Amino acid sequence: MQQSISGEANLKLKRQLLFQLFVALFITLFCALGTWQLYRLQWKMELISEINFGLNSTPIKYSNSIKKNYQRVVSEGSFNFSNQIYLYSLNEKGKPGYDVITPFKTINNENILVNRGWIEKKLKESAEINANLKKEKITGLLRKIYKPNIFKPENDLKNNIWFSINLNDMEKYTETKYPNFVIFFESPDIKVPLPKKITIDVPNNHLKYAITWYSIAISILFYYLYFRRKK
Repeated sequence: MQQSISGEANLKLKRQLLFQLFVALFITLFCALGTWQLYRLQWKMELISEINFGLNSTPIKYSNSIKKNYQRVVSEGSFNFSNQIYLYSLNEKGKPGYDVITPFKTINNENILVNRGWIEKKLKESAEINANLKKEKITGLLRKIYKPNIFKPENDLKNNIWFSINLNDMEKYTETKYPNFVIFFESPDIKVPLPKKITIDVPNNHLKYAITWYSIAISILFYYLYFRRKK
């Protein structure tokens, strides 16, 4: 009889320890998620500051040595339309289409990629998208090429349909090396392709998410202390 009571006590103790372990695990997990969102918030604020600086910057002559993200630049040279690629993208209304990414060679023989703007799917490979671009002097915002997330499909080089700007794929496709930046073309006169507007109005909900995760962690702790005291 005594052994039976002792066994039940040990089992109860193990369950309590297991429950406490789960509580500690979930509190740690939600606190970690909250802290990660705070790091993301800091990164997003720095990004907004960079974009704001770039939008108000005076254009400088482009060079491959420039590493300033969102710096406004100006350059003279020529486009290589035969090697331009089509990057799957949604427009401001959520309609699927492509960003036209065209290689550009400066008068100093430096290669750079230019995002000329968005087109509808039906305009892919059409002559219309290159017809209005007669000048060889361009102005735009220099933006770093970021690594795609793991959910992005592989680029379809055969059909020239891209889901990310992968510089290794670009080198295979064009037999040319490019720096880790793209110039986002600016021109109020051209509508096709429609130049992409870069603004400081970017989603920034990281503080709200951080508060949510921390609140869940605190709630779990309070519930645990309440039931423990009651018991």
